[in-house]
Amino acid sequence: MHRRTLISAMAAGMSAAGAATAQTRDKGVRPMSASPAEVETRDGVRLHVRAWGQGRPVVFVHGWAVTCEVFQYQMAALSAQARCIAYDKRGHGRSSDPGSGYGYDDLADDLAAVLERLDLHDVVVVGHSMGPAEIVRYLSRHGSGRVSRLVLISSALPFMMRTADNPDGIDPAMFAARRKTWVQDMPKFLAENARGFVLPATSQPTVDWLAAMGAQASLKALIDLNHTITETDLRKEVAQVRLPSLVIHGAEDKSAPLDLAGRRTAAMIPGAQLKVYEGAPHGLLLTHADRLNQDLAGWIGA
Repeated sequence: MHRRTLISAMAAGMSAAGAATAQTRDKGVRPMSASPAEVETRDGVRLHVRAWGQGRPVVFVHGWAVTCEVFQYQMAALSAQARCIAYDKRGHGRSSDPGSGYGYDDLADDLAAVLERLDLHDVVVVGHSMGPAEIVRYLSRHGSGRVSRLVLISSALPFMMRTADNPDGIDPAMFAARRKTWVQDMPKFLAENARGFVLPATSQPTVDWLAAMGAQASLKALIDLNHTITETDLRKEVAQVRLPSLVIHGAEDKSAPLDLAGRRTAAMIPGAQLKVYEGAPHGLLLTHADRLNQDLAGWIGA
């Protein structure tokens, strides 16, 4: 093609694209941001990002010793109505292993980097296990301007460790003893923990898959994050949440017992809705996926 003709064709294409963008804005529709495979945080950590579907953005924040793949059944079910986005936590899966930054401030800033890089608004943020604590800290550090609703599943909130003013918490000696076993035989612990994450009827391949996700995490990250999960008191911050919140918890959760975690969290957030799944373990997003997906679909569409 002649150079002048080529330039004219390119100009026409750019003009058409601009017109399409303007037309989209005129209709009140925000152009969908690209979803990069990685998002870089303020301290240079690369977070692996997965995004499926289109529509209202739903961002999933996974828990300890798994990856964003743990939400695959929710993302597959909801991607027909929503833009489902999840990422591997620092030190987990395909994200960077920086060897530091495992407090809730850094984790909250990581969530902020995802929301800002993808320019997400009116977001439903869904957290599992320690994920809800990261979300609460995000709100206290960054505000709720980009977020409209919360779903807190099997949450390790508001404060897990026994202290003088938290007598119903878990003995810190138990956490210390557990961490000691990790530096001796972490693969054994991950296998046993994966079995306790689900139900006796859950298939062995699923248990192996969960343990394999844990094996992709940095031992340093897992140790540091366990200190963060168990020792951080978020009671004041939970009580300051003012967004519509759906709290979902299993009655048989051994990792974050219902009375210590889910019930207390729901009671502290004004107007929060609590749904208790009878017979459900900590990993109810796998064992009770159909029910959870229905509850999420209703909450997202509300």
